[in-house]
Amino acid sequence: MSEQQNETQSETVYRVVLNDEEQYSIWWADRDLPAGWRAEGTEGTREECLAKITELWTDLRPASLRRRMSAGSAA
Repeated sequence: MSEQQNETQSETVYRVVLNDEEQYSIWWADRDLPAGWRAEGTEGTREECLAKITELWTDLRPASLRRRMSAGSAA
């Protein structure tokens, strides 16, 4: 990666976003969110946002699968 790309990337502000399946990603803070995604509340550098996702997203299974598995084990 060139120095200019590195500098531009470090100046870019991102936000942590998630969808209805509680899957996380990052998105540019200055752009409208894509359909189906909402802001989690964290904004910062790419590295800060990815660190927050690592902290929050401990179970990578989609929410619908977790609910089905919980319902199946409760029966």
